[in-house]
Amino acid sequence: MAESKIGLTSQLFNHESDELKLIQIVRENPRAFGELYKRYVEKVFRYLYSRIGNVQEAEDVTAQTFLSAYESFHTFRQDGLFASWLFMIARNKAMDHFRQRNQFSVFEETQTISPEDDVLTKVIQTERINALSELIQALSEDERELLRLRFLAELSFREIAHFLHRKEDTVKKSVYRLLARLHSQLEVSNE
Repeated sequence: MAESKIGLTSQLFNHESDELKLIQIVRENPRAFGELYKRYVEKVFRYLYSRIGNVQEAEDVTAQTFLSAYESFHTFRQDGLFASWLFMIARNKAMDHFRQRNQFSVFEETQTISPEDDVLTKVIQTERINALSELIQALSEDERELLRLRFLAELSFREIAHFLHRKEDTVKKSVYRLLARLHSQLEVSNE
C-alpha cells in the first residue's frame, strides 16, 4: 500500500515537473504551445461538451479556449497549476457561449457504451445509465461541476481546489461524498 502511494506521488511529481518544464519551454518559444494543446485538448473538449451538449459548439468553444489561452499565456503565473488556469478559461468561454445563446448547461454522458452481443445486458446497462443520468441531472450545478472537473476534465483534487478556490481536502471529501450519495441513490432506484 505504501509503495503504491509512493508510486502515485512520484507519478504526480513527474507530471507536474514535466509540465513546469513544458511551460518554461513555451515561455521561451511560444510555438511550443502546441504541446500544451495536445496534452489538454481532449480533456477540455470533454468538459465543454458535457456543459454544452453539442459537438460542433463544444469544438468551437474548445478552439476559443485554446486561442484565448495562447493569447494570454504571458499572464499565467507559473505555479504548477496550468490545468486550473486553462479550465477557468474554458468555463468562462462556456459561460460566454450560454450568454450568447441564452441556454442552460446540462450534464450529459460523453461516451456511449460499446454494444454487447447480449440484448439483456444492453437493456440493463441502458436502464442503469438512464437512472444515473437522471440522478446527475437532479444534482446542483456546483455538484455537476465537481463531477465534470474530476471525471471529464480529469483534474487532480489539487487542481480542482485551485480552480474552485477551496481546500484540497474539502474538494476530495465533497467528491467522495457525492459519489457515495449517487451510489446509494442508484442502489435504491435499482431495488
